[in-house]
Amino acid sequence: MLPTDEAVIHVVDDDAAFRRSLVFLLESVGWRVASHASAEDFLATQANSPDAPGCLVLDIRMPTMSGLELQERLRAGGALPPIVFITGHGDVELAVQAMKHGAFDFLQKPFKDQALLDAVATAVRRGAEDRSRHAQRDEAKARLARLSPRELEVARLVAQGLPNKLVARELDISEKTVHVHRQHVMDKAEVGSAAELARLMLRADPAALD
Repeated sequence: MLPTDEAVIHVVDDDAAFRRSLVFLLESVGWRVASHASAEDFLATQANSPDAPGCLVLDIRMPTMSGLELQERLRAGGALPPIVFITGHGDVELAVQAMKHGAFDFLQKPFKDQALLDAVATAVRRGAEDRSRHAQRDEAKARLARLSPRELEVARLVAQGLPNKLVARELDISEKTVHVHRQHVMDKAEVGSAAELARLMLRADPAALD
């Protein structure tokens, strides 16, 4: 993946010399980079843009607030960007823990420059894909939120492929009433078929039709 104008790579490391070397490497291939000497510094600068595209290159061990603590803070706030952890000798167990909690990858020092560049590029791409999925999910939820409780019941059965006659039997209402509800569902959800409705419901909630 090539660097983009929108993505910013945030390097968070308390070792000034190492931090500068990472910034130089990333900028040399065209990434926009922001440098932070501590987790607290990163949090302060990101207060107004928690969902900005890019990724976080994060030292796992830092004074005051560790990389793991920053990850947990971001996760609790619901704005966890893709994180590539930088670990020292003996930190593999901590890195595995970080990945279980949503980190994208970890690199153990010393590592090759290309390994970092590859990890960052893949993390940024994964983050963009996640944001796109979340936007589609939110948009689908907003469209389904227009439905009344009864219309939502009809929508679920229609999306499962049931004809009006069986929907009527399932809900103990007339087939004519089902037809009216079905038309309202299609209009409000902005779909033209049962298949489109099913895709919309699954986009909003993968378990919606279970």
